[in-house]
Amino acid sequence: MIVTLWLIITVTFALMHTVPGSPFEKEGKNSNPTAVQNMMEFYHLDQPVTTQYLLYLKSLLSLDLGPSIGHFPDTVNAMISRGFPVSLKLGAVSILISIFTGIALGTVAALRQNRMIDYLAMIFAVIGIAVPNFIVATLLIKYVAVEWKLLPVATWGTWKHVILPALALSTGPLAIIARLTRASMLEVLTADYIETARAKGLSPATIVIKHALRNAVLPVVTLLGALVANVLTGSFVIEKIFAIPGMGKYFVDGINNRDYSLIMGTTVFYSALLVMMMFLVDIAYGLIDPRIKLHRKEG
Repeated sequence: MIVTLWLIITVTFALMHTVPGSPFEKEGKNSNPTAVQNMMEFYHLDQPVTTQYLLYLKSLLSLDLGPSIGHFPDTVNAMISRGFPVSLKLGAVSILISIFTGIALGTVAALRQNRMIDYLAMIFAVIGIAVPNFIVATLLIKYVAVEWKLLPVATWGTWKHVILPALALSTGPLAIIARLTRASMLEVLTADYIETARAKGLSPATIVIKHALRNAVLPVVTLLGALVANVLTGSFVIEKIFAIPGMGKYFVDGINNRDYSLIMGTTVFYSALLVMMMFLVDIAYGLIDPRIKLHRKEG
């Protein structure tokens, strides 16, 4: 995990510093040479790249992501502490919708294989994967918010403001989970232990929920770490469309303003989140299926 984070930090730092110019020499910025020089010294941008890199690694060891260039005197830590709870709430709702709806849809499709509900579920899944979430967001705004006036659009406040962006953000992961669950359920339902459970006279609900579904969701768990990170990073565009004051707003502003500290800080933060999610996925394997254990290799 540490090596992965170090590689992400190094690559991101190198890519940012390959862009020519500085954040203080853009159109609309202070062009006074003395002021630019003072700001370059304050943010250590006048130092060699290797020195900047070592100073940044040193600050990371104390969990200090540095001051923001475009939102001075705000720090990146303070901006993340304000924006991430909003993004986390939106992402959590989206993930819950994706998991429960996707698993339910995939299970029903597998139990009704080659029937109308199976075809409809897979058509929905293909559309969900093929259509970008910002297109879904635009359609939801046009019809649900503007024409039908069922839910509010833009800003952030009550639970009603969460529904539309959460739906737009969950369509892709929901479709992936539904297809994966269906394929895994079809394989599990033909296993010998399922036939044994049927022979013992267990009810269909018990067979599906207690025996088949528990093993069928393992491939879904494998993808959850990447899906969670995808939802949280994909929320950048959705947050911008719905004017949500989350991490997406700061990240987009950081790119537009070439705010090195803010771009690096958000990248490191989400990278650490992704790595942690992948670690939790490994732990979840053993909790879901007791047959899966981690052993230390002898010798």
